[in-house]
Amino acid sequence: MSSIGRASVLIGAGTIVSRVSGLVRTIVLVAAIGSISEAGDAFAVANQLPNNIYAIISTGLLTAVVVPQIVKAAAHADGGQAFISKLFTLGAVGLLGATALAIICAPLLVQVYASKFTPDQLALSTAFAYWCLPQIFFYGLYALLGEILNARRVFGPYTWAPIVNNVVSILGFGAFILIFGGPQTEVDAWTPGMIAILAGTATLGIVVQTVVLLFFWRRAGLALRPDFQWKGVGLRHIGRLAGWTFLMVVAGQLAGIVQSNVLSGASGEDPAIFASQNAWLLFMLPYSIIVLSIGTPYFTQLSEHAAAGRHDEVKGDISRSIRTLGFFIVASTAALAVASVPATRIFTNGPAEAVAAAPVLLCFLLCLVPLAVLFVVQRTFYAYNDTRTPFFFTLLQCVLVAGGAIVAGAVLPREDLAAGVALTQSIASIVQVLVATVLLHRRLSGIGTTAWLLALGKFALAALPAAAAGFGVLLLLGGFDGWTTTSAVAGAAGAAIVGLVVLAVYIGILAVFRAPELAPALALGRRFLPRR
Repeated sequence: MSSIGRASVLIGAGTIVSRVSGLVRTIVLVAAIGSISEAGDAFAVANQLPNNIYAIISTGLLTAVVVPQIVKAAAHADGGQAFISKLFTLGAVGLLGATALAIICAPLLVQVYASKFTPDQLALSTAFAYWCLPQIFFYGLYALLGEILNARRVFGPYTWAPIVNNVVSILGFGAFILIFGGPQTEVDAWTPGMIAILAGTATLGIVVQTVVLLFFWRRAGLALRPDFQWKGVGLRHIGRLAGWTFLMVVAGQLAGIVQSNVLSGASGEDPAIFASQNAWLLFMLPYSIIVLSIGTPYFTQLSEHAAAGRHDEVKGDISRSIRTLGFFIVASTAALAVASVPATRIFTNGPAEAVAAAPVLLCFLLCLVPLAVLFVVQRTFYAYNDTRTPFFFTLLQCVLVAGGAIVAGAVLPREDLAAGVALTQSIASIVQVLVATVLLHRRLSGIGTTAWLLALGKFALAALPAAAAGFGVLLLLGGFDGWTTTSAVAGAAGAAIVGLVVLAVYIGILAVFRAPELAPALALGRRFLPRR
Protein backbone atom coordinates (compact mmCIF):
# COMPACT_ATOMS: atom_id res chain seq x y z
CA MET A 1 0.00 0.00 0.00
CA SER A 2 2.90 2.34 0.66
CA SER A 3 4.03 1.96 -2.97
CA ILE A 4 0.45 2.63 -4.12
CA GLY A 5 0.41 5.76 -1.95
CA ARG A 6 3.74 7.04 -3.26
CA ALA A 7 2.74 6.43 -6.86
CA SER A 8 -0.66 8.06 -6.29
CA VAL A 9 0.97 11.17 -4.83
CA LEU A 10 3.48 11.38 -7.69
CA ILE A 11 0.72 11.06 -10.29
CA GLY A 12 -1.66 13.28 -8.33
CA ALA A 13 0.86 16.08 -7.84
CA GLY A 14 1.75 16.03 -11.52
CA THR A 15 -1.91 15.94 -12.48
CA ILE A 16 -2.71 18.92 -10.24
CA VAL A 17 0.06 21.02 -11.77
CA SER A 18 -0.92 19.80 -15.24
CA ARG A 19 -4.58 20.64 -14.74
CA VAL A 20 -3.91 24.04 -13.20
CA SER A 21 -1.60 24.94 -16.09
CA GLY A 22 -4.27 23.51 -18.40
CA LEU A 23 -6.82 25.87 -16.86
CA VAL A 24 -4.49 28.79 -17.60
CA ARG A 25 -4.05 27.47 -21.14
CA THR A 26 -7.81 27.42 -21.70
CA ILE A 27 -8.25 30.87 -20.17
CA VAL A 28 -5.74 32.26 -22.67
CA LEU A 29 -7.41 30.32 -25.51
CA VAL A 30 -10.83 31.72 -24.57
CA ALA A 31 -9.28 35.21 -24.59
CA ALA A 32 -8.04 34.51 -28.12
CA ILE A 33 -11.15 32.97 -29.73
CA GLY A 34 -14.05 33.57 -27.32
CA SER A 35 -16.07 31.05 -25.32
CA ILE A 36 -19.35 31.15 -27.25
CA SER A 37 -18.54 31.98 -30.88
CA GLU A 38 -18.45 30.50 -34.36
CA ALA A 39 -14.65 30.76 -34.57
CA GLY A 40 -14.29 29.11 -31.17
CA ASP A 41 -16.47 26.18 -32.20
CA ALA A 42 -14.57 25.88 -35.51
CA PHE A 43 -11.26 25.52 -33.67
CA ALA A 44 -12.83 23.21 -31.06
CA VAL A 45 -13.94 20.74 -33.73
CA ALA A 46 -10.57 20.77 -35.51
CA ASN A 47 -8.50 20.42 -32.35
CA GLN A 48 -10.78 17.67 -31.05
CA LEU A 49 -10.18 15.44 -34.06
CA PRO A 50 -6.68 14.27 -33.00
CA ASN A 51 -7.96 13.93 -29.43
CA ASN A 52 -10.61 11.51 -30.66
CA ILE A 53 -7.95 9.38 -32.32
CA TYR A 54 -5.90 9.60 -29.12
CA ALA A 55 -8.90 8.27 -27.21
CA ILE A 56 -9.00 5.26 -29.51
CA ILE A 57 -5.29 4.64 -29.05
CA SER A 58 -5.06 5.26 -25.32
CA THR A 59 -8.37 4.15 -23.82
CA GLY A 60 -9.30 1.71 -26.53
CA LEU A 61 -6.03 -0.14 -26.97
CA LEU A 62 -3.20 0.71 -24.61
CA THR A 63 -5.01 0.68 -21.27
CA ALA A 64 -7.02 -2.40 -22.13
CA VAL A 65 -4.36 -4.45 -23.87
CA VAL A 66 -0.80 -3.14 -23.69
CA VAL A 67 -0.37 -2.69 -19.92
CA PRO A 68 -1.46 -6.24 -19.00
CA GLN A 69 0.69 -7.66 -21.83
CA ILE A 70 3.78 -5.71 -20.73
CA VAL A 71 3.26 -6.84 -17.14
CA LYS A 72 3.28 -10.43 -18.41
CA ALA A 73 6.28 -9.81 -20.68
CA ALA A 74 8.29 -8.61 -17.67
CA ALA A 75 8.62 -12.26 -16.70
CA HIS A 76 10.62 -13.00 -19.88
CA ALA A 77 14.35 -13.60 -19.66
CA ASP A 78 15.13 -10.15 -21.10
CA GLY A 79 12.63 -8.39 -18.87
CA GLY A 80 10.34 -7.70 -21.82
CA GLN A 81 12.90 -5.67 -23.80
CA ALA A 82 12.34 -7.40 -27.16
CA PHE A 83 8.55 -7.38 -26.81
CA ILE A 84 8.43 -3.65 -26.01
CA SER A 85 10.77 -2.72 -28.88
CA LYS A 86 8.66 -4.68 -31.36
CA LEU A 87 5.47 -3.20 -29.94
CA PHE A 88 6.79 0.35 -30.09
CA THR A 89 7.98 -0.03 -33.69
CA LEU A 90 4.67 -1.52 -34.76
CA GLY A 91 2.78 1.28 -33.03
CA ALA A 92 4.88 4.02 -34.62
CA VAL A 93 4.34 2.62 -38.12
CA GLY A 94 0.59 2.31 -37.56
CA LEU A 95 0.38 5.84 -36.18
CA LEU A 96 2.23 7.29 -39.13
CA GLY A 97 -0.21 5.67 -41.54
CA ALA A 98 -3.26 6.77 -39.55
CA THR A 99 -2.00 10.35 -39.39
CA ALA A 100 -1.39 10.56 -43.13
CA LEU A 101 -4.85 9.16 -43.88
CA ALA A 102 -6.52 11.59 -41.46
CA ILE A 103 -4.79 14.62 -43.05
CA ILE A 104 -5.95 13.54 -46.50
CA CYS A 105 -9.51 13.20 -45.19
CA ALA A 106 -9.51 16.46 -43.19
CA PRO A 107 -12.43 18.14 -45.06
CA LEU A 108 -14.55 15.01 -44.73
CA LEU A 109 -13.76 14.61 -41.03
CA VAL A 110 -14.81 18.19 -40.25
CA GLN A 111 -18.01 17.73 -42.23
CA VAL A 112 -18.78 14.52 -40.34
CA TYR A 113 -18.42 16.19 -36.93
CA ALA A 114 -20.08 19.53 -37.71
CA SER A 115 -22.59 19.14 -40.53
CA LYS A 116 -24.64 22.14 -39.32
CA PHE A 117 -21.76 24.64 -39.60
CA THR A 118 -22.07 27.39 -42.18
CA PRO A 119 -19.85 27.00 -45.29
CA ASP A 120 -17.42 29.65 -44.04
CA GLN A 121 -17.26 28.01 -40.62
CA LEU A 122 -16.57 24.61 -42.24
CA ALA A 123 -13.76 26.13 -44.30
CA LEU A 124 -12.16 27.71 -41.23
CA SER A 125 -12.45 24.50 -39.23
CA THR A 126 -10.87 22.52 -42.09
CA ALA A 127 -7.95 24.95 -42.25
CA PHE A 128 -7.44 24.49 -38.52
CA ALA A 129 -7.64 20.70 -38.96
CA TYR A 130 -4.74 20.57 -41.43
CA TRP A 131 -2.54 22.07 -38.72
CA CYS A 132 -3.99 20.04 -35.85
CA LEU A 133 -4.21 16.51 -37.32
CA PRO A 134 -0.43 15.81 -37.16
CA GLN A 135 -1.00 15.69 -33.41
CA ILE A 136 -2.35 12.15 -33.93
CA PHE A 137 1.15 10.74 -34.46
CA PHE A 138 2.62 12.46 -31.42
CA TYR A 139 -0.40 11.83 -29.20
CA GLY A 140 -0.11 8.15 -30.06
CA LEU A 141 3.60 7.96 -29.33
CA TYR A 142 3.05 9.81 -26.07
CA ALA A 143 0.33 7.36 -25.03
CA LEU A 144 2.39 4.33 -26.05
CA LEU A 145 5.54 5.52 -24.28
CA GLY A 146 3.58 6.60 -21.21
CA GLU A 147 1.67 3.37 -20.78
CA ILE A 148 4.89 1.37 -21.16
CA LEU A 149 6.46 3.49 -18.41
CA ASN A 150 3.37 3.01 -16.22
CA ALA A 151 3.51 -0.75 -16.72
CA ARG A 152 7.15 -0.62 -15.56
CA ARG A 153 6.03 1.35 -12.48
CA VAL A 154 7.60 4.61 -13.66
CA PHE A 155 4.48 6.73 -13.17
CA GLY A 156 5.74 10.31 -12.99
CA PRO A 157 6.82 11.34 -16.52
CA TYR A 158 3.51 10.39 -18.19
CA THR A 159 1.70 12.65 -15.75
CA TRP A 160 4.15 15.56 -15.70
CA ALA A 161 4.87 15.83 -19.44
CA PRO A 162 1.57 17.61 -20.31
CA ILE A 163 2.74 20.56 -18.22
CA VAL A 164 5.32 21.32 -20.91
CA ASN A 165 2.57 21.19 -23.53
CA ASN A 166 0.51 23.68 -21.53
CA VAL A 167 3.45 26.07 -21.16
CA VAL A 168 4.11 25.99 -24.92
CA SER A 169 0.41 26.58 -25.63
CA ILE A 170 0.12 29.45 -23.14
CA LEU A 171 3.10 31.19 -24.74
CA GLY A 172 1.83 30.59 -28.27
CA PHE A 173 -1.77 31.65 -27.59
CA GLY A 174 -0.47 34.66 -25.68
CA ALA A 175 1.65 35.63 -28.68
CA PHE A 176 -1.45 35.31 -30.88
CA ILE A 177 -3.31 37.80 -28.66
CA LEU A 178 -0.37 40.22 -28.65
CA ILE A 179 -0.13 40.12 -32.45
CA PHE A 180 -3.78 39.96 -33.52
CA GLY A 181 -5.76 40.97 -30.44
CA GLY A 182 -8.71 39.06 -29.06
CA PRO A 183 -11.12 37.55 -28.82
CA GLN A 184 -11.28 36.87 -32.57
CA THR A 185 -14.83 35.51 -32.80
CA GLU A 186 -15.81 36.30 -36.40
CA VAL A 187 -15.11 33.61 -38.99
CA ASP A 188 -14.32 36.02 -41.82
CA ALA A 189 -11.65 37.82 -39.73
CA TRP A 190 -9.21 34.91 -39.82
CA THR A 191 -6.12 34.97 -42.05
CA PRO A 192 -3.71 32.11 -42.90
CA GLY A 193 -1.15 33.58 -40.51
CA MET A 194 -3.65 33.65 -37.64
CA ILE A 195 -4.65 30.07 -38.34
CA ALA A 196 -1.02 28.91 -38.49
CA ILE A 197 -0.04 30.53 -35.17
CA LEU A 198 -3.07 29.29 -33.20
CA ALA A 199 -3.34 25.74 -34.55
CA GLY A 200 0.43 25.38 -35.03
CA THR A 201 0.94 26.23 -31.37
CA ALA A 202 -1.53 23.53 -30.34
CA THR A 203 0.39 20.94 -32.35
CA LEU A 204 3.83 22.11 -31.22
CA GLY A 205 2.80 21.59 -27.60
CA ILE A 206 1.95 17.93 -28.26
CA VAL A 207 5.28 17.40 -30.07
CA VAL A 208 7.28 18.76 -27.13
CA GLN A 209 5.17 16.77 -24.66
CA THR A 210 6.07 13.55 -26.47
CA VAL A 211 9.78 14.33 -26.75
CA VAL A 212 9.96 14.89 -22.98
CA LEU A 213 9.04 11.25 -22.29
CA LEU A 214 12.07 10.01 -24.21
CA PHE A 215 14.39 11.55 -21.61
CA PHE A 216 12.93 9.23 -18.95
CA TRP A 217 13.13 6.02 -20.93
CA ARG A 218 16.28 4.65 -19.32
CA ARG A 219 14.75 4.99 -15.85
CA ALA A 220 12.45 2.11 -16.82
CA GLY A 221 15.53 -0.04 -17.52
CA LEU A 222 14.74 -0.28 -21.22
CA ALA A 223 16.85 0.12 -24.32
CA LEU A 224 14.41 1.09 -27.04
CA ARG A 225 15.40 -0.02 -30.54
CA PRO A 226 13.48 -0.09 -33.83
CA ASP A 227 12.51 -3.71 -34.45
CA PHE A 228 10.52 -4.63 -37.55
CA GLN A 229 10.63 -8.36 -36.80
CA TRP A 230 7.11 -8.51 -35.43
CA LYS A 231 6.96 -12.26 -35.22
CA GLY A 232 6.69 -13.28 -31.58
CA VAL A 233 5.01 -10.09 -30.43
CA GLY A 234 1.73 -11.96 -30.12
CA LEU A 235 -0.13 -9.99 -32.76
CA ARG A 236 -2.88 -12.56 -33.05
CA HIS A 237 -3.52 -12.54 -29.30
CA ILE A 238 -3.25 -8.75 -29.03
CA GLY A 239 -5.42 -8.34 -32.13
CA ARG A 240 -8.12 -10.55 -30.62
CA LEU A 241 -8.11 -8.50 -27.42
CA ALA A 242 -7.85 -5.17 -29.22
CA GLY A 243 -10.62 -6.06 -31.64
CA TRP A 244 -13.28 -5.65 -28.98
CA THR A 245 -11.77 -2.48 -27.53
CA PHE A 246 -11.43 -1.02 -31.00
CA LEU A 247 -15.10 -1.66 -31.69
CA MET A 248 -15.97 -0.26 -28.27
CA VAL A 249 -14.18 3.02 -28.84
CA VAL A 250 -15.45 3.29 -32.40
CA ALA A 251 -18.95 3.03 -30.96
CA GLY A 252 -18.07 5.82 -28.55
CA GLN A 253 -16.76 7.99 -31.37
CA LEU A 254 -19.94 7.42 -33.38
CA ALA A 255 -21.97 8.58 -30.41
CA GLY A 256 -19.65 11.58 -30.12
CA ILE A 257 -20.23 12.41 -33.78
CA VAL A 258 -23.98 12.48 -33.15
CA GLN A 259 -23.47 14.76 -30.15
CA SER A 260 -21.15 17.11 -32.06
CA ASN A 261 -23.54 17.43 -34.97
CA VAL A 262 -26.45 18.19 -32.66
CA LEU A 263 -24.39 20.81 -30.81
CA SER A 264 -23.17 22.38 -34.06
CA GLY A 265 -26.74 23.56 -34.60
CA ALA A 266 -26.41 25.89 -31.57
CA SER A 267 -23.06 27.37 -32.60
CA GLY A 268 -22.83 31.12 -32.48
CA GLU A 269 -24.74 32.84 -29.69
CA ASP A 270 -25.50 29.90 -27.38
CA PRO A 271 -23.37 27.30 -25.55
CA ALA A 272 -22.33 24.69 -28.11
CA ILE A 273 -19.22 22.63 -28.89
CA PHE A 274 -16.49 24.77 -27.30
CA ALA A 275 -18.61 25.52 -24.23
CA SER A 276 -19.33 21.81 -23.79
CA GLN A 277 -15.64 20.97 -24.11
CA ASN A 278 -14.78 23.53 -21.44
CA ALA A 279 -17.49 22.20 -19.12
CA TRP A 280 -16.08 18.73 -19.66
CA LEU A 281 -12.61 20.05 -18.83
CA LEU A 282 -13.91 21.28 -15.46
CA PHE A 283 -15.68 17.96 -14.96
CA MET A 284 -12.46 16.10 -15.66
CA LEU A 285 -10.46 18.17 -13.18
CA PRO A 286 -11.42 16.09 -10.10
CA TYR A 287 -11.66 12.93 -12.20
CA SER A 288 -8.09 13.20 -13.46
CA ILE A 289 -6.58 14.39 -10.20
CA ILE A 290 -8.36 11.83 -8.02
CA VAL A 291 -9.41 8.87 -10.16
CA LEU A 292 -6.36 8.66 -12.41
CA SER A 293 -3.77 9.41 -9.71
CA ILE A 294 -5.15 6.83 -7.28
CA GLY A 295 -6.59 4.38 -9.79
CA THR A 296 -3.61 4.05 -12.16
CA PRO A 297 -1.24 2.46 -9.61
CA TYR A 298 -4.11 0.25 -8.43
CA PHE A 299 -4.62 -0.95 -12.00
CA THR A 300 -1.00 -2.04 -12.33
CA GLN A 301 -1.23 -3.89 -9.01
CA LEU A 302 -4.62 -5.35 -9.90
CA SER A 303 -3.22 -6.61 -13.22
CA GLU A 304 -0.40 -8.35 -11.38
CA HIS A 305 -2.82 -10.03 -8.95
CA ALA A 306 -5.11 -11.11 -11.78
CA ALA A 307 -2.20 -12.51 -13.83
CA ALA A 308 -1.09 -14.54 -10.78
CA GLY A 309 -4.61 -15.86 -10.19
CA ARG A 310 -4.93 -14.17 -6.77
CA HIS A 311 -8.64 -13.45 -7.14
CA ASP A 312 -9.29 -12.61 -3.51
CA GLU A 313 -6.62 -9.92 -3.67
CA VAL A 314 -8.25 -8.57 -6.83
CA LYS A 315 -11.54 -8.26 -4.95
CA GLY A 316 -9.73 -6.45 -2.16
CA ASP A 317 -8.17 -4.07 -4.70
CA ILE A 318 -11.61 -3.32 -6.14
CA SER A 319 -13.21 -2.56 -2.78
CA ARG A 320 -10.32 -0.46 -1.46
CA SER A 321 -9.91 1.56 -4.62
CA ILE A 322 -13.63 2.37 -4.97
CA ARG A 323 -13.93 3.41 -1.32
CA THR A 324 -10.78 5.53 -1.50
CA LEU A 325 -11.84 7.13 -4.78
CA GLY A 326 -15.36 7.64 -3.46
CA PHE A 327 -14.18 9.55 -0.39
CA PHE A 328 -12.57 12.22 -2.56
CA ILE A 329 -14.83 12.18 -5.60
CA VAL A 330 -18.11 12.65 -3.68
CA ALA A 331 -16.71 15.76 -1.97
CA SER A 332 -15.44 17.06 -5.32
CA THR A 333 -18.83 16.57 -6.93
CA ALA A 334 -20.56 18.55 -4.18
CA ALA A 335 -17.98 21.35 -4.26
CA LEU A 336 -17.96 21.74 -8.04
CA ALA A 337 -21.77 21.65 -8.22
CA VAL A 338 -22.15 24.47 -5.69
CA ALA A 339 -19.38 26.49 -7.35
CA SER A 340 -20.53 25.78 -10.91
CA VAL A 341 -21.12 29.41 -11.91
CA PRO A 342 -17.81 30.89 -10.63
CA ALA A 343 -15.98 27.81 -11.95
CA THR A 344 -17.56 28.20 -15.37
CA ARG A 345 -16.63 31.90 -15.34
CA ILE A 346 -13.01 30.76 -15.69
CA PHE A 347 -13.72 29.74 -19.29
CA THR A 348 -16.19 32.41 -20.37
CA ASN A 349 -15.98 36.06 -21.36
CA GLY A 350 -18.56 37.45 -18.93
CA PRO A 351 -21.01 36.70 -16.07
CA ALA A 352 -23.95 36.15 -18.42
CA GLU A 353 -22.04 33.52 -20.40
CA ALA A 354 -21.01 31.80 -17.14
CA VAL A 355 -24.64 31.55 -16.00
CA ALA A 356 -25.63 30.23 -19.43
CA ALA A 357 -22.88 27.59 -19.50
CA ALA A 358 -23.04 26.43 -15.85
CA PRO A 359 -26.00 24.04 -16.42
CA VAL A 360 -23.82 22.07 -18.84
CA LEU A 361 -21.31 21.42 -16.06
CA LEU A 362 -24.07 20.52 -13.58
CA CYS A 363 -25.52 17.95 -15.97
CA PHE A 364 -22.11 16.35 -16.50
CA LEU A 365 -21.51 16.18 -12.74
CA LEU A 366 -24.38 13.73 -12.28
CA CYS A 367 -22.15 10.92 -13.55
CA LEU A 368 -18.86 11.85 -11.84
CA VAL A 369 -19.19 9.32 -9.00
CA PRO A 370 -20.51 6.54 -11.29
CA LEU A 371 -17.60 7.07 -13.69
CA ALA A 372 -15.14 6.69 -10.82
CA VAL A 373 -16.70 3.30 -10.08
CA LEU A 374 -16.62 2.43 -13.79
CA PHE A 375 -12.89 3.19 -13.91
CA VAL A 376 -12.25 0.37 -11.44
CA VAL A 377 -14.85 -2.06 -12.79
CA GLN A 378 -13.85 -1.70 -16.44
CA ARG A 379 -10.14 -2.08 -15.76
CA THR A 380 -10.77 -5.21 -13.73
CA PHE A 381 -12.20 -6.81 -16.86
CA TYR A 382 -9.11 -5.63 -18.75
CA ALA A 383 -6.84 -7.17 -16.11
CA TYR A 384 -8.42 -10.55 -16.89
CA ASN A 385 -7.89 -9.97 -20.62
CA ASP A 386 -11.64 -9.63 -21.10
CA THR A 387 -12.33 -6.85 -23.57
CA ARG A 388 -15.48 -8.45 -24.95
CA THR A 389 -17.71 -7.76 -21.95
CA PRO A 390 -16.76 -4.06 -21.69
CA PHE A 391 -17.63 -3.71 -25.37
CA PHE A 392 -21.23 -4.73 -24.80
CA PHE A 393 -21.94 -2.56 -21.75
CA THR A 394 -20.20 0.37 -23.46
CA LEU A 395 -22.18 -0.23 -26.65
CA LEU A 396 -25.35 0.12 -24.56
CA GLN A 397 -24.08 3.44 -23.22
CA CYS A 398 -23.21 4.68 -26.71
CA VAL A 399 -26.67 3.86 -28.04
CA LEU A 400 -28.25 5.76 -25.15
CA VAL A 401 -25.87 8.72 -25.65
CA ALA A 402 -26.63 8.99 -29.37
CA GLY A 403 -30.36 8.51 -28.89
CA GLY A 404 -30.45 11.04 -26.07
CA ALA A 405 -28.59 13.64 -28.13
CA ILE A 406 -31.02 13.21 -31.03
CA VAL A 407 -34.00 13.61 -28.70
CA ALA A 408 -32.43 16.68 -27.09
CA GLY A 409 -31.83 18.21 -30.51
CA ALA A 410 -35.45 17.61 -31.46
CA VAL A 411 -37.21 18.96 -28.36
CA LEU A 412 -34.93 21.53 -26.69
CA PRO A 413 -34.36 25.17 -27.65
CA ARG A 414 -30.88 26.27 -28.72
CA GLU A 415 -30.00 27.81 -25.38
CA ASP A 416 -30.67 24.52 -23.52
CA LEU A 417 -29.21 22.16 -26.10
CA ALA A 418 -25.71 21.74 -24.63
CA ALA A 419 -27.10 21.06 -21.13
CA GLY A 420 -29.60 18.58 -22.53
CA VAL A 421 -26.89 16.66 -24.39
CA ALA A 422 -24.78 16.57 -21.21
CA LEU A 423 -27.74 15.31 -19.19
CA THR A 424 -28.48 12.45 -21.57
CA GLN A 425 -24.81 11.47 -21.51
CA SER A 426 -24.83 11.31 -17.71
CA ILE A 427 -27.96 9.16 -17.66
CA ALA A 428 -26.40 6.80 -20.21
CA SER A 429 -23.21 6.53 -18.14
CA ILE A 430 -25.17 5.70 -14.96
CA VAL A 431 -26.95 2.87 -16.77
CA GLN A 432 -23.59 1.64 -18.09
CA VAL A 433 -22.08 1.53 -14.59
CA LEU A 434 -25.02 -0.42 -13.17
CA VAL A 435 -24.81 -3.06 -15.91
CA ALA A 436 -21.00 -3.31 -15.71
CA THR A 437 -21.04 -3.74 -11.93
CA VAL A 438 -23.61 -6.53 -12.09
CA LEU A 439 -21.59 -8.37 -14.76
CA LEU A 440 -18.33 -8.12 -12.80
CA HIS A 441 -20.09 -9.21 -9.61
CA ARG A 442 -21.28 -12.35 -11.39
CA ARG A 443 -17.89 -13.06 -12.92
CA LEU A 444 -15.94 -12.88 -9.65
CA SER A 445 -18.74 -14.21 -7.43
CA GLY A 446 -18.88 -10.96 -5.52
CA ILE A 447 -16.79 -7.79 -5.46
CA GLY A 448 -17.76 -6.44 -2.02
CA THR A 449 -20.54 -4.36 -3.57
CA THR A 450 -22.53 -3.92 -0.38
CA ALA A 451 -19.53 -2.56 1.54
CA TRP A 452 -18.49 0.03 -1.00
CA LEU A 453 -22.07 1.05 -1.82
CA LEU A 454 -22.70 1.73 1.86
CA ALA A 455 -19.48 3.75 1.98
CA LEU A 456 -20.57 5.82 -1.03
CA GLY A 457 -23.98 6.38 0.54
CA LYS A 458 -22.33 7.57 3.74
CA PHE A 459 -20.14 9.95 1.79
CA ALA A 460 -23.18 11.31 -0.07
CA LEU A 461 -25.04 11.99 3.20
CA ALA A 462 -22.04 13.90 4.54
CA ALA A 463 -21.80 15.86 1.29
CA LEU A 464 -25.35 17.27 1.52
CA PRO A 465 -24.83 19.59 4.52
CA ALA A 466 -21.34 20.35 3.22
CA ALA A 467 -22.84 21.51 -0.07
CA ALA A 468 -25.40 23.63 1.81
CA ALA A 469 -22.59 25.30 3.73
CA GLY A 470 -20.72 25.98 0.50
CA PHE A 471 -23.79 27.50 -1.10
CA GLY A 472 -24.24 29.74 1.93
CA VAL A 473 -20.69 31.00 1.51
CA LEU A 474 -21.34 31.64 -2.19
CA LEU A 475 -24.34 33.79 -1.27
CA LEU A 476 -22.22 35.71 1.24
CA LEU A 477 -19.73 36.37 -1.56
CA GLY A 478 -22.47 37.98 -3.63
CA GLY A 479 -24.04 34.98 -5.35
CA PHE A 480 -24.12 34.70 -9.13
CA ASP A 481 -23.86 38.48 -9.52
CA GLY A 482 -21.07 38.97 -6.99
CA TRP A 483 -17.35 39.52 -7.38
CA THR A 484 -16.74 35.81 -8.12
CA THR A 485 -18.06 36.30 -11.67
CA THR A 486 -16.29 39.55 -12.50
CA SER A 487 -13.28 37.85 -14.12
CA ALA A 488 -11.70 34.47 -14.76
CA VAL A 489 -9.29 34.94 -11.85
CA ALA A 490 -12.14 35.95 -9.54
CA GLY A 491 -14.08 32.89 -10.66
CA ALA A 492 -11.16 30.61 -9.82
CA ALA A 493 -10.72 32.27 -6.41
CA GLY A 494 -14.43 32.06 -5.63
CA ALA A 495 -14.63 28.42 -6.66
CA ALA A 496 -11.59 27.64 -4.49
CA ILE A 497 -13.13 29.34 -1.42
CA VAL A 498 -16.44 27.52 -1.82
CA GLY A 499 -14.64 24.23 -2.46
CA LEU A 500 -12.51 24.53 0.67
CA VAL A 501 -15.60 25.20 2.80
CA VAL A 502 -17.39 22.18 1.36
CA LEU A 503 -14.34 19.98 1.94
CA ALA A 504 -13.84 21.18 5.52
CA VAL A 505 -17.46 20.56 6.51
CA TYR A 506 -17.45 17.20 4.71
CA ILE A 507 -14.34 15.98 6.55
CA GLY A 508 -15.69 17.33 9.84
CA ILE A 509 -18.94 15.39 9.51
CA LEU A 510 -17.14 12.14 8.66
CA ALA A 511 -14.76 12.71 11.58
CA VAL A 512 -17.68 13.13 13.99
CA PHE A 513 -19.13 9.81 12.86
CA ARG A 514 -15.67 8.21 12.83
CA ALA A 515 -15.84 6.94 9.25
CA PRO A 516 -13.16 4.22 8.86
CA GLU A 517 -12.23 5.51 5.39
CA LEU A 518 -11.25 8.91 6.79
CA ALA A 519 -7.87 7.96 8.28
CA PRO A 520 -6.33 6.28 5.19
CA ALA A 521 -7.75 8.99 2.92
CA LEU A 522 -6.27 11.78 5.03
CA ALA A 523 -2.98 9.90 5.21
CA LEU A 524 -2.94 9.82 1.44
CA GLY A 525 -3.85 13.50 1.32
CA ARG A 526 -1.05 14.46 3.72
CA ARG A 527 1.46 13.01 1.27
CA PHE A 528 0.70 15.97 -1.00
CA LEU A 529 1.72 18.48 1.69
CA PRO A 530 5.34 19.71 1.74
CA ARG A 531 7.53 18.10 4.37
CA ARG A 532 9.25 20.23 6.98
